[in-house]
Amino acid sequence: MGKRIAAISCTHSPFTPPETHHWLLNTLADLGEISNFVHLGDIFEASAASVHPDEADHTLLDEYRHASAFMRSLRDVLGKKTHYHVCMGNHDDNLKSQDPRRIPKALRDVTDFMRTEPFAEEARHWHWTPYRKDKAGCLEIGPVVLTHGFDAGQGSDELEALQFMNMTGGSAHRLFVRGHTHRPVHPTQCRRSRSIPLPYWYANAGTCGPLQPKWMSRRDTSQWGAALVVIDLVRDPSHRNRGRQWDARLVQMNQQ
Repeated sequence: MGKRIAAISCTHSPFTPPETHHWLLNTLADLGEISNFVHLGDIFEASAASVHPDEADHTLLDEYRHASAFMRSLRDVLGKKTHYHVCMGNHDDNLKSQDPRRIPKALRDVTDFMRTEPFAEEARHWHWTPYRKDKAGCLEIGPVVLTHGFDAGQGSDELEALQFMNMTGGSAHRLFVRGHTHRPVHPTQCRRSRSIPLPYWYANAGTCGPLQPKWMSRRDTSQWGAALVVIDLVRDPSHRNRGRQWDARLVQMNQQ
């Protein structure tokens, strides 16, 4: 076996459910050696820095403390041989925004979580990919393209897979992995039509955050689920240019 990649998304500190955190740590411990672990973004909820009043009962430092402890717990389980990556999400990017309607200029030093303790020390253990809908916003590991995701419609997983495949060169037999929608999706082949498959695949890591947050009380969250995507890359060089060089699966938490 070659490299093994594991990807999660949307933990939304400080609202990551303890039962999901426990399930995730146990699942990662059972997977064996993981060469690359990817957090697909929305590490923070960012509600403590929202322009909307009374949206959060916690502080931004509470979000930093929770996120730091959560990400450190992942490293404790996976160990020093694993490479750690973050593809920033829209909630994370909101904290770094220079939009005065969201973050006043005088407070931007505090919302720069890359330089603010108690999160800054943990951040140094991770390689960060910015929240951008272009090639610079992609993490590419062999034939796997990872990013947080931008659109949230029912067909957006496949649509963004095709968009990002084109952004990253258009070569075939690759897998696109994202989060953002909170809806887990097993590795699925893209199609031009029902009868014409395309040589691209997509998957969605769902969410490791709350499944029924109060801000979604009027919306349908029935398709949301806690999950992670596991990808094994083929090491045998004889497979080069012979189709797929990976196997992938979605591992879901039993939510009953």
